[in-house]
Amino acid sequence: MATRYYLSLPDPQAARGGELGFTAHGPDEFAAQLQDALRTRSLFERWRATQEDPEDLDDAMAETDPQATVTAGQRNMGIDLVATTTLSGNILKHRLRLLAGNGWELRDVTAG
Repeated sequence: MATRYYLSLPDPQAARGGELGFTAHGPDEFAAQLQDALRTRSLFERWRATQEDPEDLDDAMAETDPQATVTAGQRNMGIDLVATTTLSGNILKHRLRLLAGNGWELRDVTAG
């Protein structure tokens, strides 16, 4: 069953997670990059390659949801994202920390 996560990037310029972080400029690009991070292993594999013992990592964190969707809208100076996915909250949060560092907020969670 899918879950809908309501997220906010209050300061999109500060929502950068380092070398693996968002490169987006605008709501649609942020949504596309998060959607790709949920649908594919690309971000996870890039992160895995930076770890000292990549083989010791929990493969469950590499799970993907090919049907995940992310939409975005501009609100004042921030960006609101709505991610709908079957992935667990822990996986979503991990991917968001890689992409946005601490520059994101979880606003609400509902059934998808």
